[in-house]
Amino acid sequence: MFIQVDRNPEPGLIDILINGTVYQVSAGISVAAALLKLGFKHNRQSLVSGSERGPYCMMGVCFECLVEINQVANQQACLTQVTGGMQIVSQQKERHIPLPAEHDSLAYNALEKAQKEQVNAN
Repeated sequence: MFIQVDRNPEPGLIDILINGTVYQVSAGISVAAALLKLGFKHNRQSLVSGSERGPYCMMGVCFECLVEINQVANQQACLTQVTGGMQIVSQQKERHIPLPAEHDSLAYNALEKAQKEQVNAN
């Protein structure tokens, strides 16, 4: 993802779709860089306060740049390179992060194993 300073990303422009509108951006840049270059200052809202959030660290640490890319939510825009025809949508609603079923958790499996061992020991 890092590009030498003395080189341009990739020659040419590609079309991407942002919130339903087609834009042209340089090929080879990150989604976050494309959003900032096009003037988008925020791409999601805070789940707690509802305040606007946008790319901050540009290296995948802060998670402020989360967007929906090609119908997959919670994608880090700073770590994703733009591709032609990419569909990007600002996250305006609460994220849904599915939790594993209770019986699928490692803690539950360890507890169940310990209980079985205790029964077998008696």
